[in-house]
Amino acid sequence: MDLKGNKITVGELMDYGPAKAVFQKRFPTVLRHPMMGAARTVTLEQVIAVARGYIPQKTIDETLAELRRA
Repeated sequence: MDLKGNKITVGELMDYGPAKAVFQKRFPTVLRHPMMGAARTVTLEQVIAVARGYIPQKTIDETLAELRRA
């Protein structure tokens, strides 16, 4: 999948089944979060910036690689 230099939005990712499956597998509780609907316009770049404070870089890198293969 083309992540558009990480400028792809959460909404675009969630609308693409294989990418959504990556998130469901790796971060199942995030998809059930009440703010998920409001996050549709947030870019992957913005998500990564926040995630770095909570998720190991290795996990982020592995997730990005898996999304690129989706």
